[in-house]
Amino acid sequence: MKKVLKNVSFVFLLLKMCIVFGQETSAQKRIIIDVGHGGKDSGAIGINKIQEKDIVLDIANAILKLNKELGKPLDIYLTRYKDTLISLSDRIRLAKILKADLFVSLHCNHSDNPNARGIEVYASKKQAKYSKESIFVGYQIEKMLCTAIGYESRGVKFANFQVLRETVGFCPSVLLELGFLSNKDEGTYISNATNIQFAANAILLSIQN
Repeated sequence: MKKVLKNVSFVFLLLKMCIVFGQETSAQKRIIIDVGHGGKDSGAIGINKIQEKDIVLDIANAILKLNKELGKPLDIYLTRYKDTLISLSDRIRLAKILKADLFVSLHCNHSDNPNARGIEVYASKKQAKYSKESIFVGYQIEKMLCTAIGYESRGVKFANFQVLRETVGFCPSVLLELGFLSNKDEGTYISNATNIQFAANAILLSIQN
């Protein structure tokens, strides 16, 4: 029953967004922020017991709030607005329905090596229409993030993640690993509300153009 309710909730979300989409005539860039994990899927768990699903939702909500304060805000939608588990297929479907201009998936990293640190950005390994644009956006976001929050760069890499593989054909798409929750310094840093604002602002600035 819980699964049915979640599916119904997502359908309502899609319908609501489609109505809004149909009413808008703005030429503003439409961004889908894919908020990783959620619900029973906590994602990575940090040494201080923080959960990836909570950190990325906090960052996404901070992006929304900062965006509203812009003179000409971007047209931003999240794949989830609360602690719910949305399937990868539904996340991709949302981006297609809303005709996204950019798809950005938010995640945090984890490693058995407690000294592993830094920001990684992924683009799809699959070659498609928006592969070059995805790589460009990836470098742009990574540079801005590393400058803003002082994290090391681990580079732009390529992977076969479903959310990238199935979106790169209709819009640029990247997946961000926003530091290692398994690293004491980075886990502590990203748990701080002020630093979440810094990260959110860096992401927002990097996707404005």
